[in-house]
Amino acid sequence: MTRLPNAQLTHMGLYVHDLDKMVEFYNGLLGLVVADAGEFQGRELAFLSRSAHEHHQLVMIKGRTAGPEVRILGQISFRVDSLDDLKFFYQHATKFEIRGLEGRNHGNSWSVYFFDPEGNFVEIYVPTPWYVSQPWRVALDLSLSNDEIERVTLELLSAEPSWRPVEDWEKDMAVKLNDVSA
Repeated sequence: MTRLPNAQLTHMGLYVHDLDKMVEFYNGLLGLVVADAGEFQGRELAFLSRSAHEHHQLVMIKGRTAGPEVRILGQISFRVDSLDDLKFFYQHATKFEIRGLEGRNHGNSWSVYFFDPEGNFVEIYVPTPWYVSQPWRVALDLSLSNDEIERVTLELLSAEPSWRPVEDWEKDMAVKLNDVSA
């Protein structure tokens, strides 16, 4: 098999009912700014980013045809740099009219989940220094100190046979990627 070029998820497109409301939500909650906006083939689009190196990380297109009861997207995930950042966004999210706000510990990440104004599932997460086979999930209490969250997570993971440092998993994954793309 031919070696595959590196391809990483950099953005996603989302059909929406109310473009202005959705832009305002993602700007207010996550700080995504409109890099460009306009009309193409009769549809309004907004390109949003939080990076000067990515023109857009989320493009929203007005014209969603399914109602909010129809699930058309699994989730939109945003990675943050630290547990403190995750705690910030958890508190910050309470200022918005959102449903389903909850913290989850996946062992390999600590996450906050909620629904945006049109019912799309959103995750904000920070990786942990550990790996555990997925799916794996327990509730995450973000009122605990960072040290307590780390201690509790490590205690829970130590009972899992697949638990290991994330560096070990990354090495194994690199071998798998080389096997697939070789």
